[in-house]
Amino acid sequence: MLSELKLRTGTKVFIRTVTYHYTGRVADYNDDWIVLDDAAWIADSGRFGKALATGELDEVEPYPGQCWVNRSGIIDLSEWSHDLPRESK
Repeated sequence: MLSELKLRTGTKVFIRTVTYHYTGRVADYNDDWIVLDDAAWIADSGRFGKALATGELDEVEPYPGQCWVNRSGIIDLSEWSHDLPRESK
């Protein structure tokens, strides 16, 4: 079943890695990398469940361009059903 899981380009995601958190829209991917458009580094998500449910994040640093996330460092990935954060806070 896990081998059937595929990312879809255009999907908005919240990614937790071993050191950082990111939001963005999947632009491309391969076995090693996920490329995000409209990406932001999430320095502090606040309460994690609340962030996923409401889209409210405590600290956000948007990327000025694309962000490449190495898949080997991903802890989990969730679909993000909110507007992507594009302003620093």
